Amino acid sequence: MTLRYGPVATAASVAHLPLVDLSGAGVNQPPGHTWRPTRRGIALRAAAPVALLALWQMSASAGWISTDALPPPSAIVSAFQDLIASGDLQSAIPTSLARSLVGLVLGASTGLALGLFAGLWRVGEGLFDAPMQMLRTVPFIAMIPLFIIWFGIGEDAKIALIYAATIFPVYLNTYAGVRGVDRKLIEAGQVFGLSHFGIAVRIILPTALPSILVGLRYAAGVALLALVAAEQINAQSGIGYILLNANQNQRTDIILAGIIVYAALGIIIDIVMRWVERISLPWRPSIVLA
Repeated sequence: MTLRYGPVATAASVAHLPLVDLSGAGVNQPPGHTWRPTRRGIALRAAAPVALLALWQMSASAGWISTDALPPPSAIVSAFQDLIASGDLQSAIPTSLARSLVGLVLGASTGLALGLFAGLWRVGEGLFDAPMQMLRTVPFIAMIPLFIIWFGIGEDAKIALIYAATIFPVYLNTYAGVRGVDRKLIEAGQVFGLSHFGIAVRIILPTALPSILVGLRYAAGVALLALVAAEQINAQSGIGYILLNANQNQRTDIILAGIIVYAALGIIIDIVMRWVERISLPWRPSIVLA
């Protein structure tokens, strides 16, 4: 006896089914298509910042705001020109990026190792999960006096602060990603005769990779936040050094220029991490709802 649930879908009928438009552009897109902004979308995104800058400049020119407290955009552009002409900005950015990168690599490596150990083995969970959950609630800024006592006021204290700030995002996401693997996938690997190492490498790690990359992306942003705090510790170079000198000389325009540099670095780091995710996860489609 044959059970009938309705009309049978043939290949020809499926081929003529309309694709769902998720981009809002009115064009049928195949699965996995990466949405790209249109010129109209870019113009809309840029309209608000441009209008805000224009209003800011007009308010300063009209005397509605104090230029000493909040210099206009033209003064900030002039401050950028002075920093570039003196070479301070060109030498500060590589120094700050090197600090952030070293702390991020050390912290992410430690967080990844501890997350895998705690996620794969119960003994690792018993040893590390409770202390990590406790320490992650401590703000890394509160650790600055302790790091100064331990490491002094040199580079070691700055890198240690970034290291301490970046461990926990990678650990938490790695641990959650490993523990979130579907048990049926592991059972299927056991049926096919995979060893424990094979299951970990061929099933658990690829399945947990999206969560691990999210933790790494978040840690990269946290590394930049920690860099801002770290470069307040007797900095002799870097963007923080420029800000300290500007604060002593009451140069608000240079302070705002330094803040803009930090923000630009954050955007660049986020773009790089998005690119790493796209390269590392080619099988995962990018779906953007309009």
